[in-house]
Amino acid sequence: MIFGVGIDVVEISRIKKTLANNKFAKKILTPAEYQYYQNLSNSRKIEFLAGRFAAKEAFAKALGCGIGKNFSWQDLSILPDKLGAPICSLSTKLPKKFPTKLSKFNCSISHTKTLAQAIVIIST
Repeated sequence: MIFGVGIDVVEISRIKKTLANNKFAKKILTPAEYQYYQNLSNSRKIEFLAGRFAAKEAFAKALGCGIGKNFSWQDLSILPDKLGAPICSLSTKLPKKFPTKLSKFNCSISHTKTLAQAIVIIST
């Protein structure tokens, strides 16, 4: 059963402005995501960070709570599988905040030269 659906779009230029300050990347990305991010070229870093920003916003919308008290940037890690598909992994503390058993997460991230977009479907 579908618990929630979320979608988000972010302007890549907005994310590009943050690259001079690694604090933003460390705020948005989990340690595992940040390690992956560090090995990317500068252009891919922008796309990766913008995509994760949009996907985490979309995930929070699917939860129905937004980014804040009940869901933080660090509660979700999104890394590519061996074929490049984004795989969502929840922090161990997030399920305690939501009484419903969240068991399946579908995420798709897409980029153009100017936009990054993500959609998330959460099922129980």
